[in-house]
Amino acid sequence: MTLMNSLLAGTALIALASGAAMADPALIYDLGGKFDKSFNEAAYAGAKRWTEETGGSYKELEMQSEAQREQALRRLAETGANPIVMTGFAFSDVLTKIAPDYPDTKFAIIDMVVDQPNVQSVVFAEEQGSYLAGVMAAMKSQSDVVGFIGGMDIPLIHKFECGYAQGFKAVKPEGKVLVNYTGTTPAAWNDPVKGGELAKAQKSQGADVIYAAAGGTGIGVLQAAADLGILSIGVDSNQNHLHPGQVLTSMVKRVDNAVYDAFMAGTDLEPGVRVMDLKAEGVGVAIDDNNKDLVTPEIQAAVDEAAAKIGSGEIMVHDYMTDSSCPVE
Repeated sequence: MTLMNSLLAGTALIALASGAAMADPALIYDLGGKFDKSFNEAAYAGAKRWTEETGGSYKELEMQSEAQREQALRRLAETGANPIVMTGFAFSDVLTKIAPDYPDTKFAIIDMVVDQPNVQSVVFAEEQGSYLAGVMAAMKSQSDVVGFIGGMDIPLIHKFECGYAQGFKAVKPEGKVLVNYTGTTPAAWNDPVKGGELAKAQKSQGADVIYAAAGGTGIGVLQAAADLGILSIGVDSNQNHLHPGQVLTSMVKRVDNAVYDAFMAGTDLEPGVRVMDLKAEGVGVAIDDNNKDLVTPEIQAAVDEAAAKIGSGEIMVHDYMTDSSCPVE
């Protein structure tokens, strides 16, 4: 009997003894690792909070290569994990293929829509939170030149870029936004050296605030900005603490809430699309003890005003993914 068969047999015995299977939820991290201080780590924070509050346990897997996606999903589904949450758009194709094979298992995918009756698709209004970051960058910049460094060059990250540019241009219409991407493969999420090199290049072109939306690569951007004496903007997790007083803010994407809520729902997880926008507190900018001295009352007031207008619909931040274009570029 294989280890997998032993595990399945054990699970079946437990189910028979209790009258019902006691399913643990599961979380699969995308490439870049569980402790990337960004996207994956935000997901981990949500799972950890669920464990601390409920005393429950969950399964987790860290991706090492693209080839592991299908194997990881099938392995967890076959061991009875339910629901299974995965971080990242790159799971979409394999989930579309696998979900019908496990109709009694609930799945949640973050950052992509998968149209299956047992899948919850969680998407964020990254453009709205990035708009607020752009307002802050514009008000703090002395050169009127700011930078954006993305990870993998895909439409999803262009949402961040375009929202940031819109916020910046709303304050400084004649200002300039420098844009670079780290690469076109998943390796772009985990190349802090390249991130640092791009930050140095942008600094040489006048940028004095640089927003990194690049997963683990962004750690190199934030480090280089600190070394160069300019400001940076973190992403996904609150990264203000990484370089106190030198990270202007972090565009926080509440991936932790998405994971926590999915785990809390358990097998009652509702399928369909869940949109986490500014109004739903799915995105926002982080202000804490690490950056409070950088955020003047004027900047705070501008952020509050912009957030209120976005929430009311008075400011419509363009979503790049609707038409693959950005009106300010």
